[in-house]
Amino acid sequence: MRKPEYHVTRSESLIFERSRPGRRAYSLPPLDVPETALEQLIEKRFLRSGPIEGMPELSEVDVVRHYTRLSRWNYAVDLGLYPLGSCTMKYNPKLNEKVARFDGFINHHPYTPEELSQGSLQVIKWLEELLCEITGMKAGTLIPAAGAHGELTGLMLIRACLQSRGNPRKKVLIPDSAHGTNPASATVCGYGVQTIRSNERGLVDVEALRRAMTDEVAALMLTNPNTLGLFEEEIEEIVRIVHDAGGLVYMDGANFNAFLGIARPGDMGIDVIHLNLHKTFSTPHGGGGPGAGPVFVGETLEPFLPVPRLVRTTEGTVRLDFDRPQTIGRIRAFYGNFGVLVRALCYILTLGADGLREVAEAAVVNANYIAHHLKDTYDIPYPGGIMHEVIFSDKWQRPYGVRNVDIAKRLIDYGFHPPTMSFPLIVPGALMVEPTDTECREELDLFIEAMKAIARECRENPDLVRHAPHTTRIGRLDEVTAARKPVLRWRPAEPTSGAEQSR
Repeated sequence: MRKPEYHVTRSESLIFERSRPGRRAYSLPPLDVPETALEQLIEKRFLRSGPIEGMPELSEVDVVRHYTRLSRWNYAVDLGLYPLGSCTMKYNPKLNEKVARFDGFINHHPYTPEELSQGSLQVIKWLEELLCEITGMKAGTLIPAAGAHGELTGLMLIRACLQSRGNPRKKVLIPDSAHGTNPASATVCGYGVQTIRSNERGLVDVEALRRAMTDEVAALMLTNPNTLGLFEEEIEEIVRIVHDAGGLVYMDGANFNAFLGIARPGDMGIDVIHLNLHKTFSTPHGGGGPGAGPVFVGETLEPFLPVPRLVRTTEGTVRLDFDRPQTIGRIRAFYGNFGVLVRALCYILTLGADGLREVAEAAVVNANYIAHHLKDTYDIPYPGGIMHEVIFSDKWQRPYGVRNVDIAKRLIDYGFHPPTMSFPLIVPGALMVEPTDTECREELDLFIEAMKAIARECRENPDLVRHAPHTTRIGRLDEVTAARKPVLRWRPAEPTSGAEQSR
């Protein structure tokens, strides 16, 4: 079995435990000016009366080696396959990072007057126009800071539109294969939520949708492709049913990378969609951001978009337009997460139309490659029409007493980040794998070999899997207790030798 060369095997003591009295990471030369007492420069109330208790004392090399060793514990998409489903953890071109760090961008203060901000405003407007073309939508706003923020913004647009017609209505329909943030966004927007169950193929049950559509329904909130990795084949009929009853269709576009450059939501009749630029296009993400969740709308919802809107003048400049009588108002300060917008624009211009289409094709091919090679090893509850991600279950491993969490933990020993687990909720023991478009065949084969090896271990030595991981500094945690009763207090350990500290 091949394994990546890098992996988390080294233990490392805390920097406080590495402290040795008297060690310093610096030395200052003698003063060449008269010395002045601190009390003459800083008010006494701001000065400490004694040393800082417990501060570590180390040399420069101690500090550098400590943090270098810690950095090798990280698992990142720049090291290998990062198979989180629905999060599209793909490699981000470093060119985009470089462009986003241009001095003109990073030093541009958001309070700079409009006439002096034309470069940045042109970037935002250009990206907005390109994304309208890519999605087939009429207009958009790039201000929302992340996907869930985009969801809330889109639902606020729907509510404002329906309110202008005299009745905002009471509830939003959400398929059980939608992203987990959808019900929360609808609730925050003041709507009740009604779940639409999937049919036996994992797609929206069209007849159930038809029965649920009443004059109380404001919108259908549809994730497409859904969290089973399946494209809604009857999307045009779904849209027609909702529109005929006076509702609007919201598409969660977090999985847009599955059909990017191939089909457009606007051509399907979608009224509003948010994109996750940090997933579909470019920006390293995870750990809470930064992100960007721009929202794009059809003609019906355009008057309600947040302010400021960016408008091109006849002179070719871009101005901020606040004169929008039906707008939902401001949803955030300034213009959005600008650095993420720059990366997305750079990504689109670098790849071009053909390249964007290849992104979707490669993502779909990679997911199907993994599904094909593991279909006899792991249960695939909804095997038809897999798009960018494939959902396995632990159904065939459960008879050996092994659950999906055990398989995920054992993957760490084989050098991979675990996939998304236990989601979507309609698949018991789910393992959601999204290889993304940027993985080569050799890396996919390595992952497949690891999954097959774990399945073999489940049969021959299930305890090995149940007690994984075995190669990390900390083994299996009681994750519920760790989350609900965290112990965050540090106490100094007894001094140990350098060799012991590095073990």
